Amino acid sequence: MGKTITVYYDGLPCYPIEIQRDFSFLPESLKNLGYGKNKACIITDSNIDPLYLGEVKKLLSSVFAECISFSFPAGESSKNTDTLGKIYEYLIQNSFDRKDVLFALGGGVVGDLTGFAAATYLRGIDFVQIPTSLLAQTDSSIGGKTGVDFMQFKNMVGAFYMPKLVYMNITTLKTLPERQFSSGMAEIIKHGFIKNSAYTDFIRNHSELIAAQDYDAMEEMIYQSCLIKKEVVEEDPKEHGVRAFLNFGHTIGHAIEKLSDFTLCHGECVALGMVSAGYISYQKGKLSLEQLEDLKKMIGSYGLPVSLTNFSHTSEEILQSTKSDKKMESGKIKFILLNSLGKACMTKELTDTDILEGIQYIMGDDL
Repeated sequence: MGKTITVYYDGLPCYPIEIQRDFSFLPESLKNLGYGKNKACIITDSNIDPLYLGEVKKLLSSVFAECISFSFPAGESSKNTDTLGKIYEYLIQNSFDRKDVLFALGGGVVGDLTGFAAATYLRGIDFVQIPTSLLAQTDSSIGGKTGVDFMQFKNMVGAFYMPKLVYMNITTLKTLPERQFSSGMAEIIKHGFIKNSAYTDFIRNHSELIAAQDYDAMEEMIYQSCLIKKEVVEEDPKEHGVRAFLNFGHTIGHAIEKLSDFTLCHGECVALGMVSAGYISYQKGKLSLEQLEDLKKMIGSYGLPVSLTNFSHTSEEILQSTKSDKKMESGKIKFILLNSLGKACMTKELTDTDILEGIQYIMGDDL
């Protein structure tokens, strides 16, 4: 019957994460949470709609008095306040009240949008995460981070708001394009780099089974990744301390992602950001050259980029873009480095030159 993890908040059980082979246990899970008679709205995108909406809608209709759906064009370009406004309008038109429930069926964009809509509609209604991408299942659906992009600034408007349930049907990954699967692997690899070297070894040693999406290997990989994410968000639910470790690779990665106008996948940009941060860690004497090469080899083995070539922006422009990072604090970037492959650290002492050298390393510039 799959695996279940309980995430705690302030020492109390907050929500379960269920890892299943299909959607069939979803009605039972919702009834166990006390749902019934109220209304449900499934929010999804144009990629997931034809694949899974019909099946999930039928299952939810066995629990709720009414089940409707809202679909928007797939992609990061929809993750904005315009789409959010359309969701609000749809909920108002259908008389949704505080006892009704939103369901996020899709990847990270769907989950972030739906979560923020739930956090702000009528000052907060329940929502459930049904992540269908590897990136969402192992990262964005867990921990209560919700939000939208604003004027090309990624996740600039948002809220911490916890779901009532995270339900994963990991066979949905079979329909994920290869590039998106690789993108999700970036966050999984990141979890091992920042927190657990044994998990990094597991990913390395099972690479063929994972690439073939062997169910048992995938289930264990996702389960262990979720345990790492759970441990971090329980210790620091609102990112005042160690939760910032989850941003390893993201400062430079987000800058590249924004400047690419989101033509590069999130995970591809995080991979590049991890290589940059790994190089800075090496320059600061924290990683050996052998460890830096191991980091690059691990990232590259899952089809992720370790260098940025033929990019339309310079290393200096990427550096300037990091200045708009929401992790800035009193003019200093909270930058995540590695003390080893399995132990992260945070610093606010990097100079522009330090960060620029990390960017130049992936761009092949002369250092």
